[in-house]
Amino acid sequence: MELNPSEAHKRVALHTLGCRLNFSETGSIAQGFVDRGYEIVELGQPADLVFLNTCTVTDGADSSCRNLIRKARASAPDAKIVVAGCYAQMEAEKIKKMEGVDLILGTSEKYRVFDHLDALAVETDEDVMVRIDKSSEFWGAATTLADSHTRAFLKIQDGCNYICSFCIIPFARGRSRTQPIKDVIAEANKLVSSGFKEVVLTGVNVGEYEASSGEKLSDLCQQLVEIDGLKRLRLSSVEPNTINEELLKVLKNSGKYLDHFHIPLQSGSDSILKNMRRKYDVAKYKEVISMVTSYFPKTAIGADIIAGFPGESEEQFLETFNLLRELPITHFHVFPFSKRQNTTAAKLPDQVSSVDKKRRVRDLIMLGEAKLDAFAHELAGSKTEVLFESQKEGWWEGYTPQFIKVRARSNENLSNQIKHVSLMSWNGSVLDGIIL
Repeated sequence: MELNPSEAHKRVALHTLGCRLNFSETGSIAQGFVDRGYEIVELGQPADLVFLNTCTVTDGADSSCRNLIRKARASAPDAKIVVAGCYAQMEAEKIKKMEGVDLILGTSEKYRVFDHLDALAVETDEDVMVRIDKSSEFWGAATTLADSHTRAFLKIQDGCNYICSFCIIPFARGRSRTQPIKDVIAEANKLVSSGFKEVVLTGVNVGEYEASSGEKLSDLCQQLVEIDGLKRLRLSSVEPNTINEELLKVLKNSGKYLDHFHIPLQSGSDSILKNMRRKYDVAKYKEVISMVTSYFPKTAIGADIIAGFPGESEEQFLETFNLLRELPITHFHVFPFSKRQNTTAAKLPDQVSSVDKKRRVRDLIMLGEAKLDAFAHELAGSKTEVLFESQKEGWWEGYTPQFIKVRARSNENLSNQIKHVSLMSWNGSVLDGIIL
Protein backbone atom coordinates (compact mmCIF):
# COMPACT_ATOMS: atom_id res chain seq x y z
CA MET A 1 0.00 0.00 0.00
CA GLU A 2 1.31 3.44 -0.93
CA LEU A 3 1.61 5.61 2.17
CA ASN A 4 0.29 9.11 2.52
CA PRO A 5 3.41 11.15 3.45
CA SER A 6 1.43 12.82 6.23
CA GLU A 7 0.70 9.41 7.79
CA ALA A 8 4.18 7.88 7.63
CA HIS A 9 6.09 7.64 10.92
CA LYS A 10 3.15 8.83 13.01
CA ARG A 11 2.28 7.20 16.32
CA VAL A 12 -1.16 5.95 17.31
CA ALA A 13 -2.30 4.74 20.73
CA LEU A 14 -5.25 2.37 20.70
CA HIS A 15 -7.24 1.32 23.73
CA THR A 16 -10.23 -1.02 24.04
CA LEU A 17 -12.93 -1.22 26.68
CA GLY A 18 -15.49 -3.99 26.97
CA CYS A 19 -15.92 -7.36 25.35
CA ARG A 20 -13.77 -9.66 23.24
CA LEU A 21 -15.76 -8.53 20.22
CA ASN A 22 -14.39 -5.03 20.74
CA PHE A 23 -10.86 -6.44 20.98
CA SER A 24 -11.25 -8.25 17.65
CA GLU A 25 -12.44 -5.02 16.02
CA THR A 26 -9.60 -2.96 17.47
CA GLY A 27 -7.18 -5.59 16.16
CA SER A 28 -8.35 -5.10 12.59
CA ILE A 29 -8.27 -1.32 12.91
CA ALA A 30 -4.76 -1.50 14.43
CA GLN A 31 -3.58 -3.39 11.36
CA GLY A 32 -5.02 -0.63 9.18
CA PHE A 33 -2.89 1.92 11.02
CA VAL A 34 0.23 -0.25 10.65
CA ASP A 35 -0.45 -0.63 6.93
CA ARG A 36 -0.50 3.16 6.69
CA GLY A 37 2.89 3.53 8.36
CA TYR A 38 1.80 4.30 11.91
CA GLU A 39 3.75 3.06 14.92
CA ILE A 40 1.51 1.52 17.61
CA VAL A 41 2.26 2.83 21.12
CA GLU A 42 0.67 2.30 24.54
CA LEU A 43 -1.98 4.71 25.77
CA GLY A 44 -0.17 7.20 28.00
CA GLN A 45 2.84 7.47 25.69
CA PRO A 46 3.29 10.45 23.33
CA ALA A 47 1.12 9.96 20.25
CA ASP A 48 -0.14 11.82 17.22
CA LEU A 49 -3.51 10.11 17.33
CA VAL A 50 -5.49 8.22 20.01
CA PHE A 51 -8.22 5.73 19.04
CA LEU A 52 -10.57 4.64 21.83
CA ASN A 53 -12.95 1.73 21.15
CA THR A 54 -15.66 2.07 23.80
CA CYS A 55 -18.34 0.11 25.65
CA THR A 56 -21.71 1.15 27.07
CA VAL A 57 -23.04 -2.00 28.71
CA THR A 58 -23.28 -0.37 32.18
CA ASP A 59 -23.02 3.02 33.87
CA GLY A 60 -19.58 1.91 35.04
CA ALA A 61 -18.52 1.32 31.44
CA ASP A 62 -19.74 4.81 30.50
CA SER A 63 -17.77 6.33 33.36
CA SER A 64 -14.65 4.39 32.31
CA CYS A 65 -15.01 5.75 28.78
CA ARG A 66 -15.17 9.34 29.99
CA ASN A 67 -12.14 8.82 32.25
CA LEU A 68 -10.27 7.27 29.34
CA ILE A 69 -10.97 10.30 27.15
CA ARG A 70 -9.58 12.60 29.86
CA LYS A 71 -6.51 10.38 30.25
CA ALA A 72 -5.93 10.41 26.49
CA ARG A 73 -6.08 14.19 26.36
CA ALA A 74 -3.74 14.57 29.35
CA SER A 75 -1.16 12.10 28.02
CA ALA A 76 -1.22 13.36 24.43
CA PRO A 77 -2.38 17.00 24.49
CA ASP A 78 -1.56 17.61 20.82
CA ALA A 79 -3.02 14.34 19.50
CA LYS A 80 -6.20 13.90 17.51
CA ILE A 81 -8.66 12.00 19.74
CA VAL A 82 -11.05 9.50 18.11
CA VAL A 83 -13.84 8.05 20.28
CA ALA A 84 -15.54 5.10 18.61
CA GLY A 85 -17.87 2.19 19.30
CA CYS A 86 -20.92 1.59 21.46
CA TYR A 87 -20.61 4.53 23.87
CA ALA A 88 -19.97 6.83 20.93
CA GLN A 89 -23.05 5.43 19.19
CA MET A 90 -25.33 6.06 22.17
CA GLU A 91 -23.87 9.19 23.78
CA ALA A 92 -22.34 11.27 21.00
CA GLU A 93 -23.73 14.54 22.37
CA LYS A 94 -22.17 13.97 25.80
CA ILE A 95 -18.82 13.12 24.25
CA LYS A 96 -19.01 16.14 21.97
CA LYS A 97 -19.03 18.40 25.02
CA MET A 98 -15.79 16.91 26.38
CA GLU A 99 -12.60 18.85 25.82
CA GLY A 100 -10.22 17.66 23.13
CA VAL A 101 -12.33 15.13 21.21
CA ASP A 102 -11.92 15.51 17.44
CA LEU A 103 -13.86 12.61 15.91
CA ILE A 104 -16.80 10.51 17.17
CA LEU A 105 -17.58 7.30 15.28
CA GLY A 106 -20.46 4.90 15.93
CA THR A 107 -20.40 1.11 15.79
CA SER A 108 -20.40 0.94 11.96
CA GLU A 109 -18.56 4.14 11.13
CA LYS A 110 -15.46 3.14 13.12
CA TYR A 111 -14.51 0.79 10.28
CA ARG A 112 -14.33 3.87 8.00
CA VAL A 113 -12.00 5.66 10.41
CA PHE A 114 -9.35 6.32 7.75
CA ASP A 115 -11.86 7.99 5.41
CA HIS A 116 -13.05 10.16 8.29
CA LEU A 117 -9.50 11.05 9.31
CA ASP A 118 -8.83 12.17 5.74
CA ALA A 119 -11.96 14.33 5.87
CA LEU A 120 -10.90 15.70 9.25
CA ALA A 121 -7.59 16.84 7.76
CA VAL A 122 -9.52 19.07 5.36
CA GLU A 123 -11.05 22.34 6.51
CA THR A 124 -14.43 21.67 8.15
CA ASP A 125 -17.01 23.83 9.89
CA GLU A 126 -17.52 21.14 12.53
CA ASP A 127 -15.79 21.63 15.89
CA VAL A 128 -16.14 17.87 16.44
CA MET A 129 -16.86 15.53 13.55
CA VAL A 130 -19.67 13.09 14.48
CA ARG A 131 -20.51 10.07 12.33
CA ILE A 132 -22.84 7.55 14.00
CA ASP A 133 -24.95 6.15 11.16
CA LYS A 134 -25.93 2.53 11.76
CA SER A 135 -25.57 -0.10 9.07
CA SER A 136 -26.88 -3.62 8.49
CA GLU A 137 -23.57 -4.49 6.84
CA PHE A 138 -21.34 -7.08 8.53
CA TRP A 139 -17.82 -5.83 9.14
CA GLY A 140 -15.38 -8.67 9.70
CA ALA A 141 -12.72 -8.30 12.37
CA ALA A 142 -9.96 -10.32 13.97
CA THR A 143 -6.95 -9.88 16.20
CA THR A 144 -3.80 -9.05 14.25
CA LEU A 145 -0.11 -9.11 15.09
CA ALA A 146 -0.32 -5.31 15.26
CA ASP A 147 -2.57 -5.61 18.32
CA SER A 148 -0.04 -7.65 20.37
CA HIS A 149 -2.38 -10.41 21.53
CA THR A 150 -1.45 -14.08 21.79
CA ARG A 151 -4.99 -15.41 21.56
CA ALA A 152 -6.77 -14.38 18.37
CA PHE A 153 -10.30 -13.01 18.71
CA LEU A 154 -12.25 -13.76 15.52
CA LYS A 155 -15.58 -12.01 14.98
CA ILE A 156 -18.26 -14.24 13.43
CA GLN A 157 -21.43 -12.38 14.46
CA ASP A 158 -22.61 -8.89 15.40
CA GLY A 159 -25.79 -7.30 16.72
CA CYS A 160 -28.67 -9.02 18.52
CA ASN A 161 -32.31 -9.83 17.83
CA TYR A 162 -33.06 -10.47 21.52
CA ILE A 163 -34.58 -7.50 23.28
CA CYS A 164 -33.73 -8.23 26.91
CA SER A 165 -35.37 -5.57 29.04
CA PHE A 166 -32.08 -4.39 30.60
CA CYS A 167 -29.79 -4.41 27.55
CA ILE A 168 -28.77 -1.48 25.41
CA ILE A 169 -26.56 -3.43 22.98
CA PRO A 170 -29.24 -4.05 20.31
CA PHE A 171 -29.72 -0.25 20.18
CA ALA A 172 -25.97 0.28 19.85
CA ARG A 173 -25.12 -2.53 17.40
CA GLY A 174 -28.37 -3.23 15.58
CA ARG A 175 -29.86 -6.51 14.34
CA SER A 176 -28.02 -9.83 14.31
CA ARG A 177 -25.83 -10.51 11.28
CA THR A 178 -23.05 -12.96 10.61
CA GLN A 179 -20.02 -13.79 8.51
CA PRO A 180 -20.45 -16.84 6.20
CA ILE A 181 -18.58 -20.00 7.18
CA LYS A 182 -16.30 -19.85 4.13
CA ASP A 183 -15.17 -16.34 5.07
CA VAL A 184 -14.63 -17.28 8.72
CA ILE A 185 -12.48 -20.24 7.67
CA ALA A 186 -10.45 -18.04 5.32
CA GLU A 187 -9.85 -15.53 8.12
CA ALA A 188 -8.96 -18.30 10.59
CA ASN A 189 -6.42 -19.72 8.12
CA LYS A 190 -4.79 -16.29 7.93
CA LEU A 191 -4.61 -16.10 11.73
CA VAL A 192 -3.01 -19.54 12.03
CA SER A 193 -0.60 -18.79 9.18
CA SER A 194 0.52 -15.63 10.97
CA GLY A 195 1.36 -17.66 14.09
CA PHE A 196 -1.73 -17.70 16.30
CA LYS A 197 -2.32 -21.04 18.00
CA GLU A 198 -5.57 -20.23 19.80
CA VAL A 199 -8.71 -18.70 18.31
CA VAL A 200 -11.67 -17.33 20.29
CA LEU A 201 -14.92 -16.94 18.31
CA THR A 202 -16.61 -13.68 19.27
CA GLY A 203 -19.87 -11.86 18.70
CA VAL A 204 -22.70 -10.18 20.55
CA ASN A 205 -24.79 -13.36 20.44
CA VAL A 206 -22.63 -16.15 19.00
CA GLY A 207 -25.27 -18.81 19.68
CA GLU A 208 -27.64 -17.14 17.22
CA TYR A 209 -25.21 -17.82 14.36
CA GLU A 210 -27.50 -20.34 12.65
CA ALA A 211 -30.66 -18.27 13.16
CA SER A 212 -28.99 -15.31 11.46
CA SER A 213 -26.99 -17.12 8.77
CA GLY A 214 -28.78 -20.38 8.03
CA GLU A 215 -25.46 -22.14 8.67
CA LYS A 216 -24.84 -24.18 11.81
CA LEU A 217 -22.38 -23.06 14.45
CA SER A 218 -21.46 -26.72 14.88
CA ASP A 219 -20.55 -26.94 11.16
CA LEU A 220 -18.41 -23.81 11.50
CA CYS A 221 -16.60 -25.27 14.51
CA GLN A 222 -16.08 -28.58 12.73
CA GLN A 223 -14.37 -26.87 9.81
CA LEU A 224 -12.32 -24.67 12.13
CA VAL A 225 -10.84 -27.54 14.13
CA GLU A 226 -9.74 -29.22 10.90
CA ILE A 227 -7.33 -26.35 10.19
CA ASP A 228 -3.73 -27.57 10.45
CA GLY A 229 -1.82 -25.53 12.99
CA LEU A 230 -4.85 -24.48 15.04
CA LYS A 231 -4.16 -25.92 18.48
CA ARG A 232 -6.86 -24.42 20.69
CA LEU A 233 -10.43 -23.13 20.21
CA ARG A 234 -12.72 -21.22 22.56
CA LEU A 235 -16.17 -19.68 22.23
CA SER A 236 -16.95 -16.35 23.83
CA SER A 237 -20.24 -15.92 25.68
CA VAL A 238 -22.98 -18.31 24.45
CA GLU A 239 -26.62 -17.92 25.49
CA PRO A 240 -27.86 -21.05 27.33
CA ASN A 241 -30.88 -21.52 25.05
CA THR A 242 -28.57 -21.81 22.01
CA ILE A 243 -26.33 -24.62 23.32
CA ASN A 244 -27.19 -28.08 22.02
CA GLU A 245 -25.70 -31.57 22.01
CA GLU A 246 -24.74 -31.38 18.34
CA LEU A 247 -22.43 -28.45 19.09
CA LEU A 248 -21.02 -30.08 22.25
CA LYS A 249 -20.25 -33.31 20.39
CA VAL A 250 -18.27 -31.44 17.73
CA LEU A 251 -16.34 -29.50 20.36
CA LYS A 252 -15.61 -32.60 22.45
CA ASN A 253 -14.56 -34.78 19.51
CA SER A 254 -12.27 -32.07 18.14
CA GLY A 255 -9.66 -32.48 20.86
CA LYS A 256 -8.96 -28.77 20.37
CA TYR A 257 -11.81 -27.15 22.27
CA LEU A 258 -10.72 -26.05 25.72
CA ASP A 259 -12.39 -26.76 29.07
CA HIS A 260 -13.96 -23.32 29.30
CA PHE A 261 -17.46 -21.99 28.61
CA HIS A 262 -19.13 -18.67 29.33
CA ILE A 263 -22.90 -19.10 29.76
CA PRO A 264 -24.78 -16.01 31.01
CA LEU A 265 -27.23 -16.55 33.87
CA GLN A 266 -28.23 -12.99 34.94
CA SER A 267 -30.60 -14.24 37.68
CA GLY A 268 -31.51 -17.42 39.53
CA SER A 269 -35.13 -16.33 39.98
CA ASP A 270 -37.68 -17.40 37.34
CA SER A 271 -39.83 -14.33 37.91
CA ILE A 272 -36.84 -12.01 37.47
CA LEU A 273 -35.71 -13.91 34.35
CA LYS A 274 -39.21 -13.42 32.94
CA ASN A 275 -39.09 -9.68 33.66
CA MET A 276 -35.64 -9.57 32.04
CA ARG A 277 -37.20 -11.21 28.95
CA ARG A 278 -34.59 -13.96 28.98
CA LYS A 279 -35.25 -17.01 26.78
CA TYR A 280 -34.83 -19.68 29.47
CA ASP A 281 -35.83 -20.44 33.04
CA VAL A 282 -33.79 -21.82 35.92
CA ALA A 283 -34.67 -25.43 35.08
CA LYS A 284 -33.44 -24.97 31.51
CA TYR A 285 -30.23 -23.31 32.68
CA LYS A 286 -29.51 -26.18 35.07
CA GLU A 287 -30.20 -28.66 32.28
CA VAL A 288 -27.72 -26.90 29.98
CA ILE A 289 -25.00 -26.78 32.64
CA SER A 290 -25.53 -30.50 33.30
CA MET A 291 -25.26 -31.24 29.57
CA VAL A 292 -22.06 -29.19 29.21
CA THR A 293 -20.38 -30.87 32.19
CA SER A 294 -21.39 -34.33 30.89
CA TYR A 295 -19.25 -33.65 27.82
CA PHE A 296 -16.59 -31.57 29.61
CA PRO A 297 -16.41 -32.84 33.21
CA LYS A 298 -13.32 -30.74 34.05
CA THR A 299 -14.61 -27.54 32.49
CA ALA A 300 -14.63 -24.08 34.03
CA ILE A 301 -17.86 -22.15 33.47
CA GLY A 302 -18.24 -18.40 33.60
CA ALA A 303 -21.55 -16.59 34.05
CA ASP A 304 -22.80 -13.01 33.94
CA ILE A 305 -25.00 -12.05 36.88
CA ILE A 306 -27.01 -8.86 37.44
CA ALA A 307 -27.64 -7.88 41.07
CA GLY A 308 -30.49 -5.58 42.00
CA PHE A 309 -32.72 -5.84 38.93
CA PRO A 310 -35.89 -3.74 39.52
CA GLY A 311 -38.24 -5.53 41.90
CA GLU A 312 -35.63 -8.06 43.02
CA SER A 313 -36.50 -8.95 46.61
CA GLU A 314 -34.06 -10.33 49.14
CA GLU A 315 -35.62 -13.77 48.64
CA GLN A 316 -35.13 -13.57 44.87
CA PHE A 317 -31.52 -12.49 45.35
CA LEU A 318 -30.99 -15.51 47.62
CA GLU A 319 -32.41 -17.73 44.88
CA THR A 320 -29.60 -16.46 42.64
CA PHE A 321 -26.98 -16.79 45.36
CA ASN A 322 -27.99 -20.36 46.25
CA LEU A 323 -28.22 -21.45 42.61
CA LEU A 324 -24.70 -20.18 41.96
CA ARG A 325 -23.46 -21.94 45.09
CA GLU A 326 -25.05 -25.18 43.82
CA LEU A 327 -23.92 -25.08 40.18
CA PRO A 328 -20.32 -25.64 39.00
CA ILE A 329 -19.85 -21.99 38.04
CA THR A 330 -16.24 -20.91 38.55
CA HIS A 331 -15.88 -17.47 36.95
CA PHE A 332 -18.39 -14.88 38.20
CA HIS A 333 -18.94 -11.68 36.19
CA VAL A 334 -21.13 -9.63 38.52
CA PHE A 335 -22.75 -6.31 37.64
CA PRO A 336 -25.11 -4.07 39.60
CA PHE A 337 -28.26 -3.33 37.62
CA SER A 338 -27.67 -0.22 35.57
CA LYS A 339 -30.41 1.92 34.00
CA ARG A 340 -29.77 2.00 30.28
CA GLN A 341 -31.28 4.57 27.94
CA ASN A 342 -34.42 3.40 26.04
CA THR A 343 -34.61 0.04 27.84
CA THR A 344 -37.80 -1.26 29.48
CA ALA A 345 -36.06 -2.09 32.75
CA ALA A 346 -35.00 1.53 33.26
CA LYS A 347 -38.69 2.49 33.54
CA LEU A 348 -39.79 -0.36 35.83
CA PRO A 349 -41.04 0.42 39.35
CA ASP A 350 -39.40 -0.84 42.55
CA GLN A 351 -35.85 0.13 41.63
CA VAL A 352 -33.43 -1.42 44.13
CA SER A 353 -31.41 1.01 46.23
CA SER A 354 -27.72 1.56 45.52
CA VAL A 355 -26.87 0.32 49.02
CA ASP A 356 -28.65 -3.00 48.45
CA LYS A 357 -27.16 -3.40 44.98
CA LYS A 358 -23.64 -2.84 46.27
CA ARG A 359 -24.16 -5.34 49.10
CA ARG A 360 -25.54 -7.99 46.74
CA VAL A 361 -22.70 -7.43 44.27
CA ARG A 362 -20.18 -7.79 47.10
CA ASP A 363 -21.80 -11.01 48.36
CA LEU A 364 -21.78 -12.54 44.87
CA ILE A 365 -18.19 -11.51 44.21
CA MET A 366 -17.11 -13.11 47.50
CA LEU A 367 -18.93 -16.33 46.59
CA GLY A 368 -17.31 -16.27 43.15
CA GLU A 369 -13.85 -15.79 44.64
CA ALA A 370 -14.38 -18.71 47.01
CA LYS A 371 -15.56 -20.98 44.20
CA LEU A 372 -12.70 -20.01 41.89
CA ASP A 373 -10.27 -20.54 44.77
CA ALA A 374 -11.61 -24.05 45.40
CA PHE A 375 -11.54 -24.89 41.69
CA ALA A 376 -7.95 -23.68 41.28
CA HIS A 377 -6.82 -25.60 44.37
CA GLU A 378 -8.20 -28.76 42.75
CA LEU A 379 -6.04 -28.12 39.67
CA ALA A 380 -2.90 -27.91 41.81
CA GLY A 381 -1.03 -31.19 41.60
CA SER A 382 -2.16 -31.92 38.05
CA LYS A 383 -0.43 -31.50 34.69
CA THR A 384 -1.78 -29.46 31.82
CA GLU A 385 -0.86 -27.47 28.73
CA VAL A 386 -0.43 -23.71 29.03
CA LEU A 387 -0.27 -21.13 26.25
CA PHE A 388 2.20 -18.58 27.56
CA GLU A 389 1.63 -14.94 26.66
CA SER A 390 4.03 -12.53 28.32
CA GLN A 391 6.72 -12.11 30.95
CA LYS A 392 6.15 -10.18 34.16
CA GLU A 393 8.71 -9.65 36.93
CA GLY A 394 10.74 -12.65 35.77
CA TRP A 395 7.74 -14.99 35.46
CA TRP A 396 6.18 -16.19 32.21
CA GLU A 397 2.39 -16.01 32.42
CA GLY A 398 -0.31 -17.83 30.49
CA TYR A 399 -3.58 -19.68 30.91
CA THR A 400 -4.73 -23.24 31.45
CA PRO A 401 -7.52 -24.61 29.24
CA GLN A 402 -9.89 -23.60 32.10
CA PHE A 403 -8.69 -20.00 31.80
CA ILE A 404 -6.82 -19.98 35.11
CA LYS A 405 -3.67 -17.89 35.12
CA VAL A 406 -0.37 -19.79 35.46
CA ARG A 407 3.16 -18.50 35.96
CA ALA A 408 6.44 -20.35 35.51
CA ARG A 409 10.15 -19.57 35.40
CA SER A 410 12.12 -20.09 32.19
CA ASN A 411 15.19 -18.68 30.48
CA GLU A 412 13.51 -19.50 27.16
CA ASN A 413 11.26 -17.04 25.33
CA LEU A 414 7.84 -18.61 25.94
CA SER A 415 5.69 -16.00 24.20
CA ASN A 416 3.01 -17.78 22.14
CA GLN A 417 4.44 -21.18 23.13
CA ILE A 418 2.30 -24.05 24.41
CA LYS A 419 4.15 -25.95 27.15
CA HIS A 420 3.32 -28.96 29.29
CA VAL A 421 3.29 -27.72 32.88
CA SER A 422 3.07 -29.31 36.29
CA LEU A 423 0.78 -27.15 38.42
CA MET A 424 2.24 -26.89 41.92
CA SER A 425 0.21 -24.47 44.05
CA TRP A 426 -2.44 -21.73 43.97
CA ASN A 427 -1.58 -18.48 45.73
CA GLY A 428 -5.02 -16.88 45.45
CA SER A 429 -4.52 -15.23 42.06
CA VAL A 430 -2.23 -17.46 40.01
CA LEU A 431 -1.09 -21.07 39.79
CA ASP A 432 2.65 -21.58 40.16
CA GLY A 433 3.91 -24.18 37.71
CA ILE A 434 7.02 -25.99 36.59
CA ILE A 435 7.62 -26.52 32.88
CA LEU A 436 8.10 -30.19 32.05
